[in-house]
Amino acid sequence: MIVTTSTSLEGYKVTQHLGIIRGITVRSRGIGGNFMGGLQTIFGGQNTVYTELCETAREEAYQLMIQHAREHGANAVINMRYDANEVMQGVTEVLAYGSAVVVEKL
Repeated sequence: MIVTTSTSLEGYKVTQHLGIIRGITVRSRGIGGNFMGGLQTIFGGQNTVYTELCETAREEAYQLMIQHAREHGANAVINMRYDANEVMQGVTEVLAYGSAVVVEKL
């Protein structure tokens, strides 16, 4: 699966637009993770606990987006983006989305 944040794909021709696809995950950190993340916040610097949580959520949303694109018959996703929203305190939704397309190499 080819994925790009661009609206086109260099060296390829879009032959079919299949619509918007997405992958969504909702994540929260448990009490132990919040405690450790809170400690890192007190001391400053990179907060590895929350960085890991964010990276895991983004990767999960990305993989779900690719799965959704494949289910629609796509071999590429163009104009891919991430979005995140707080559902409630400590609970975040991460969304990966884009346009599912079929492309042919030029």
